[in-house]
Amino acid sequence: MDRLLNFTAAMSLLLIALVLASVRTARIRVEYSVGWLIASLAILALSRSRKALEVIAEYLGIVYPPLALMLLAGCVFVFIFYRFSVIISRLKDDNIALAQKVAILEYHVRAMNNPTNAS
Repeated sequence: MDRLLNFTAAMSLLLIALVLASVRTARIRVEYSVGWLIASLAILALSRSRKALEVIAEYLGIVYPPLALMLLAGCVFVFIFYRFSVIISRLKDDNIALAQKVAILEYHVRAMNNPTNAS
């Protein structure tokens, strides 16, 4: 049990370092890094607090407390992935709308430059 919790804590620390380095080099925006940092800090805290983990495992009806941690971590990351899917979908829609506006503007510019071919 201790090895799994130590490994989970190490992976949480690695994720925190990776997110902070990505923010520093501007690979990820600060508002998107907050979710990752909160999730990894929560996993780190739970992996270091055996009593809290045992209480959560008992409440969920799970015999092996580290399994409860893995279940919670999986659920948290599914919600983060969902949030990013919503953001990506919105960005794609905005990109399509922007491309359409540029096409309309391009049409008007061409029509102004060549008024005989405009219909």
